[in-house]
Amino acid sequence: MLWIATQDDKSLLNVKEVTVDGKKIEGVIGSSSMDHWSKILGKYESNERALEILAEIFTKIEENSGVFVTYTMPKE
Repeated sequence: MLWIATQDDKSLLNVKEVTVDGKKIEGVIGSSSMDHWSKILGKYESNERALEILAEIFTKIEENSGVFVTYTMPKE
């Protein structure tokens, strides 16, 4: 289970999938056979920075052997 605190510190979300869309990072929080619901986790200065953060999230998941993983989105 992946819990992510959003960049603006206003939400703590249990996300099922994390994706990069340009300069934004989105977390999928629910889905059905026809649709999915997502929330923006953070917005960054470039696509490269967003991809770096995605790699950090992946590393955090790899390093954690427990059931729960937490990550706080960086401010910049």
